[in-house]
Amino acid sequence: MRFHVIAAALLWAAFVESRKIRGISSSYKRFYRERKSFLCIDGSKMIPFEQVNDDYCDCADGSDEPGTSACPRGRFYCTNLGFRPHYIPSSRVNDGICDCCDASDEYNSHVRCQNTCWNLGQKERAYVEGQMKTLDEGLRLKQQLIEEGVLLWREKQAQLRELQRAAEDLQIKLEEHRRRKHEADRLKEQTLKALKAGDKGLRHQNSTVSHLFQLLDSNKDGSISVDEIKAKVVLVHDEKRVLSEDEALTLLGGGHQMDLSTFQNTLWDVLIQGHDYKIKDAHSAPGGLMSEDPHLKAADRAAEWEATDLKKVEEAYETVNMEISDLQRKLGIDYGTDWEYLFLNGQCYKLKVYEYMYTLCPFNMVSQKSSAGVEVSLGGGCGQDHQRTTTVRWCTRTENRAGREVLAPLQSL
Repeated sequence: MRFHVIAAALLWAAFVESRKIRGISSSYKRFYRERKSFLCIDGSKMIPFEQVNDDYCDCADGSDEPGTSACPRGRFYCTNLGFRPHYIPSSRVNDGICDCCDASDEYNSHVRCQNTCWNLGQKERAYVEGQMKTLDEGLRLKQQLIEEGVLLWREKQAQLRELQRAAEDLQIKLEEHRRRKHEADRLKEQTLKALKAGDKGLRHQNSTVSHLFQLLDSNKDGSISVDEIKAKVVLVHDEKRVLSEDEALTLLGGGHQMDLSTFQNTLWDVLIQGHDYKIKDAHSAPGGLMSEDPHLKAADRAAEWEATDLKKVEEAYETVNMEISDLQRKLGIDYGTDWEYLFLNGQCYKLKVYEYMYTLCPFNMVSQKSSAGVEVSLGGGCGQDHQRTTTVRWCTRTENRAGREVLAPLQSL
């Protein structure tokens, strides 16, 4: 009795093995459940189930022969337990060449294939583990760069706010210094007008008369001559024309010479009023009439001081605004979703290729310098217009370096 049970079990196992559908994946097993008939997967034909894997191609899509080489369009599924499963053309089934690492494609050939899936899987797993470690290290470094980028971004934002506050303060100072300079210039102009109009603010008239007389008396002989009048006195409305002999004589009261006392009572009044005649370059000449006035000197010094202070504030305001524009430009660059590439701004990398030295400064510039010292720009920063551009390919590594495969200078068309 026991013998019959064992024999029946063996026969059933052999039957099941004989009915096992080879060359299909688990996702396709639902199409090959044992029935009286089999429907081609493309729905084109119905055949008896006994014709599946009978080494004769009945279905146009080859679905009835997944485990034989009968159909030209058929595919055989390598399970490859312990390694990666994959499909091979069914024409390679039982062709004497081991295509599946689990030897399932050569189930009925003279070749004895070894199951190498476990060894291949070990190598694959070791490679994947190495890749995962590299990925973990890369993610750790990326997280570190993100944290540094966020901190740097916040620092630059704080720096921008500080610069903007400084610009606002300088704007207020600028307006104040402009107002003060305007007042100083106006005071100087009023002082000058008062002097031209003969303002009695000239406190030491006698000394001023004496100085003006000495200014006209070129040869210092104690009198003013016709030639000296012609050389030093001009018309207010026509400074370039030289006075005639008659005009000079008229100013000298009809005589050819005039002493200090006569000058004080006659020609002095004509010149100080400045309606028709004036001394040539008397206002601008060192030691001239106007330059000797203490009120004018004080007004002139005040105007110069205010002009100097205004220039300093204007330069500081311009510098701060340039820094703001530069910082806003940098903050407007795309440094990644989490600012992970922000740390590259301000850094440069060099690469020697044959006789050329390449310099890459991310987000700024790329240049090529020959051994002869000739440097050529290969592209500028964002938004800049250059005749040449450079394509840079970023490769993920655990260290920052430039390689020959990274820099690829291209001349734009």
